Amino acid sequence: MAKARVLLLFSGGLDSILAGKVLQEQGLEVWAVRFITPFFHWSWKDREEAFDQEVRGKYGFRGLIRDISLEYLEMFKAPPHGFGSAANPCIDCKILMLRKAKEMLPEVGAAFLATGEVVGQRPMSQRRNIMRHIEKEAQVTDILLRPLCAKRLPPTKPEREGLVDRERLYDFSGRGRKAQMRLAQALGVKEYPSPAGGCILTDPVIGERLQKLLKIRGGLSVREAELSLLGRHFVTEDSWLILGRKEAENRRLLSLATPSDRVFRLKGLPSPVALLVGGKGDLEEVKALLKRYTPKARSLPEVELEEVLL
Repeated sequence: MAKARVLLLFSGGLDSILAGKVLQEQGLEVWAVRFITPFFHWSWKDREEAFDQEVRGKYGFRGLIRDISLEYLEMFKAPPHGFGSAANPCIDCKILMLRKAKEMLPEVGAAFLATGEVVGQRPMSQRRNIMRHIEKEAQVTDILLRPLCAKRLPPTKPEREGLVDRERLYDFSGRGRKAQMRLAQALGVKEYPSPAGGCILTDPVIGERLQKLLKIRGGLSVREAELSLLGRHFVTEDSWLILGRKEAENRRLLSLATPSDRVFRLKGLPSPVALLVGGKGDLEEVKALLKRYTPKARSLPEVELEEVLL
């Protein structure tokens, strides 16, 4: 008899790993989907086979990658539930991912969805009332199981139908992680990432930058979202200048430049790359900023711009 399948929204953090392992222990076949945009997990773009191999080898899950950049950036223009402390649209992000995951159920042949969420762990999107609201908005009520805190929530369809034994689920809550670490040890999960600072969109510097770009430009393309996370930014109503901070960023800026942009360096000096998005900007200001951020140029009375041909 074939195992029932579950589609797990998989961040790669301890909670999502444990959610999958708990269901795997009950005999379910776990398919883990990682949603990607330029703001998260972008390094997996076009690497689904490698992702599948990694999660199979580490956890015994099947791995899937889905790029939701276009839908995400459309939502990002004006998220219905607003932003958090910076530029993090946590509630609408979760709603979007759950909607996309629900659409995948027939493709994967999965009976229900699962996440590693824990009641009370995150202040914006994991309060009990907000979790209920999110599942209603995403239209996944009754097919979304949260194994780590299921006993604090009403039984779901997979529990009632016997696909999952509710007694073997958990009642975790709050921001502490000791219970998860004990469970990881019990399940033999030895390799998992340390808790990080969370989504990059909660970073106050990046958040302020993105909010300014959204106000001026109305929205971002996929390329512009990638650019927004690179280098030093100087944004006005009329121009958007980005300076690379290290050689890897210089190379990435050059790879993302298009014929509508202009790119500069300081002539004869090891300077950063300066990318004018859309080609508009004050070249004297570009030169002054490049001089400021080029140590070998600071003491020189005069420097010269050199345009990089694209």
